[in-house]
Amino acid sequence: MPMADRKCRGMVLNREETGIFEEWAIQDEPREECGVFGMYDFSAQENVASTIYYGLLALQHRGQESCGIAVSSTSGPKGKVRSRKGMGLVNETFEEEDFDSLTGDIGVGHVRYSTAGASTIENAQPLVLHYIKGTLALAHNGNLVNSPELMRDLSRTGAIFQTTTDSELIAYEIARARINTGSVEEAVSKAMERLKGSYSLVIMSPRKLIGARDPFGFRPLCIGKRGKAWFLASESCALDTIGAEFVRDVEPGEIVTISPRFGLRSDRSHCIRGGRTARCIFEYIYFGRADSVLDKVAVYNSRVKAGQFLAQDSPVDADLVIGVPESGSVAALGFSMESGIPYGQGFVKNGYVGRTFIKPGQQNRESAVRVKLNPLRPAVEGKRVVMIDDSIVRGTTSDRIVRMLREAGAKEVHMRVSSPPFLYPCYFGTDIPEREQLLAYHRTEEEIRRLIGADSLAYLKMERLNEIVDGLPICSGCFSGTYPIDPPEEDIRGAYEP
Repeated sequence: MPMADRKCRGMVLNREETGIFEEWAIQDEPREECGVFGMYDFSAQENVASTIYYGLLALQHRGQESCGIAVSSTSGPKGKVRSRKGMGLVNETFEEEDFDSLTGDIGVGHVRYSTAGASTIENAQPLVLHYIKGTLALAHNGNLVNSPELMRDLSRTGAIFQTTTDSELIAYEIARARINTGSVEEAVSKAMERLKGSYSLVIMSPRKLIGARDPFGFRPLCIGKRGKAWFLASESCALDTIGAEFVRDVEPGEIVTISPRFGLRSDRSHCIRGGRTARCIFEYIYFGRADSVLDKVAVYNSRVKAGQFLAQDSPVDADLVIGVPESGSVAALGFSMESGIPYGQGFVKNGYVGRTFIKPGQQNRESAVRVKLNPLRPAVEGKRVVMIDDSIVRGTTSDRIVRMLREAGAKEVHMRVSSPPFLYPCYFGTDIPEREQLLAYHRTEEEIRRLIGADSLAYLKMERLNEIVDGLPICSGCFSGTYPIDPPEEDIRGAYEP
């Protein structure tokens, strides 16, 4: 990959040299790294792989580049792990016959979008590690800010890396710590002393399922139970899908160990005592599925509130409120509820479009937007429309969507955004790029309005962020430039690609 492309992931740069245009490059939306899922059936009667498969389907929105499942039998040969990984969506990767060999009563699963490390089969997870103390299978959601430091340290002790992800660094740190500790959960605790950044981990050892969350709680992780089976998942919607009872969230900094001998055990030694946690606000604005509850806050309610606050703070006379699917739709409902303007469906979304590759050119770029999203002319024609979207990152699609609504007959298009303007990059697992690539950087709201062609434009106010999550401590560094952890001196997001 050319260096210019590597530094500007998501921007359309040097594509004339490659002869291809990646459809995702024109998507004006943030991307997030991964979804994790784990299961341990104490009855040892259930083949957990099929249940993990359905859990991953529920988490597919968190990553579409690759996926995988690793399982083991606690009654079989100790440390024997069976795994299957592939590029693409969950239902494209796994065939029915795969589950004949993926047998076991404990397992972990993963869906991935890359923010550090190339999108290749080598980087697909779960990672399976064989070392002097046995085996580990690890699934990771998040992004470390001290990856270069860890990599240099591990390299000096002879580590040979098979992937280009920070997840492998975490696995190595756990394996190294395990040599001098009495249990794998102690090794996880020891490794956490060296990890800086965001991480929610699900780890399978031969006889234990372990979950761990960074002390700030950037990324979500929750616990579920169904009969004698225990679960760990990025979001509660995955527990609903497989008919499990939600038990509770894993606390920021907490390590939970699930085993038949002790049931559920907790280590809170890494929890910040009286300190400030920092959940990623974009889990509520965009990443989380609308039916999930993250840290006791319903994603649906957060988005409804965002729409209501937009209507209160930035009202407009209009005939119809519509949302850009999917995450903009609930905020649009909130705007409609508060303003009294009727809510309607303004777009048809094609849910069957995966990642596509097309030639460069303005006409093809327009087609790439329309193949995923097309306006409903009968709904918007002749109307003054309020369009709600969750964010504007680079502005590469907002102008096209506004233009499509006008071409479908909308008299006016008023854009409301259910997040503040992006002004700073994210280093904790969200693919928000350098400031120079952000549309709002060095531009006023009026300048952005003219660029996207809307009749009016307004963003959610910064002071409303805490209100939409009921006062939950959050990280809003991508809007404010104030981060709970110092940003890395070396920006390694996407830079591991060969």
